[in-house]
Amino acid sequence: MNQDQFPTYRSELEYVCQNCGARFPGDELHYSCNECNGVFLLEDTGFQRLRRQKGSQWRELFDSRKRSNLPGLQGIFRFYELIAPVLEPEDLLWLGEAQTPLIRAGQDLQKLVGQPLAFKNEGQNPSGSFKDRGMACAFSRLRSLIRTNHWDQILTICASTGDTSASAAMYAAYTGPQTLSVVLLPKGKVTPQQLAQPLGSGARVFELPGVFDDCMRVVEFLAENYRVALLNSKNSWRILGQESYAFEIAQEFDWDLGGKTILVPIGNAGNISAILSGFLKLKSLEIITELPRVIGVQTAHADPVYHYYDQEPGNRTYAPVQVKASVAQAAMIGNPVSFPRVKSLAKEYEKQAGTSSFQVVQADEQLIMDSTVLANRHGHIVCTQGGECLAGLIRARELGLLDPDELAVLAATAHSLKFQNFQNMYFEDNFPEEYRIKARQELVNRPQLIAGDGQSAANQELISRAAEAIVTSLGLTRTGG
Repeated sequence: MNQDQFPTYRSELEYVCQNCGARFPGDELHYSCNECNGVFLLEDTGFQRLRRQKGSQWRELFDSRKRSNLPGLQGIFRFYELIAPVLEPEDLLWLGEAQTPLIRAGQDLQKLVGQPLAFKNEGQNPSGSFKDRGMACAFSRLRSLIRTNHWDQILTICASTGDTSASAAMYAAYTGPQTLSVVLLPKGKVTPQQLAQPLGSGARVFELPGVFDDCMRVVEFLAENYRVALLNSKNSWRILGQESYAFEIAQEFDWDLGGKTILVPIGNAGNISAILSGFLKLKSLEIITELPRVIGVQTAHADPVYHYYDQEPGNRTYAPVQVKASVAQAAMIGNPVSFPRVKSLAKEYEKQAGTSSFQVVQADEQLIMDSTVLANRHGHIVCTQGGECLAGLIRARELGLLDPDELAVLAATAHSLKFQNFQNMYFEDNFPEEYRIKARQELVNRPQLIAGDGQSAANQELISRAAEAIVTSLGLTRTGG
């Protein structure tokens, strides 16, 4: 694109510790506070200058970019001024991420659930998950550092439950030989489809016995002691990119978020942090006039954030939990890295929108898997984390947290094809005991053999028998004539 079409606004970003408030320059990669080991959010030091433009002008600008095909302002960078206004046009990376569809549920599903709802289908991002939003921003920043520092090569590394590794490896492969991708996975805790993705992108994949939290401790050690780029949500540039989820939802509803509730699964807590931060930015600039309600959802098998907010305000203490096996594999994190971000952002969110504006609910594995199958049976492409969101909506309704006419927007964070093994286990009713899931027979769907093994429909007799078996199974009535 022509330089004169690119936004002129430039600023500086600073890392702000969410624990002690310490600040560090944003021109290097930092992951943990030198003072207290807390995590960061990146803050635009010139944000007040953005207030010179009216909210209506920002809305008009972002809407015009949505209608355009300017290559440098596609995807998350449609909201350039709100995300990373330190990057130049040649730094920006877009692989088709963001701009994912928001699909209203059909009347049948809404009637079954008892609530108006829609799914934001993040599985239609290029690597098949919402992680691409954050990776587009993080790798754009890496490209700028490689360019300005004349680096020949930098190692990128992440721990993952599947989707992070797939996304990081894909963006590293596209960026080129300057970025070498390494991922660390908990052995046996990632689906075959998710394992295949970083391998296909050429990443070096290491498996570690244990769970995600163990992998995270290893990559944190490497990031603290070697020159590597950490690409988990501890990387604050990823949080900036994921804020685009909030911006897109607001734009989808023509910037009117009254009567809306956003449900988000909580894994490492990066996405819910980004969504809270994104809505607060929009409200600060008067791009939106009302904050939506935000409800985080955790499985009962990995629920430290739920237990924190289930305590009385003023007497809350946070404690990691020992995770158990979960179909929502991205949620199997007992000590979310981004919890300090959630804590500080939720406090500000409640200050502006009231104590009911941010809540966390818990759902058991049975309800999560039932909800996953139920959503897909009604025409959605929902992963098990999307099923976790629908389960959270059902629990929120049971707890009386929602108004009857409130529209619930649910995050389907990844493509359902990544988790087909869980659907197969459900249909065959053979989940291991640790999951505590039994198939509901009305939701089970399995193929039915209508001809003997080894036979083919090569003769008229077999064709007739096969057709008769289908007619009998379906209860068809022959038409007249």
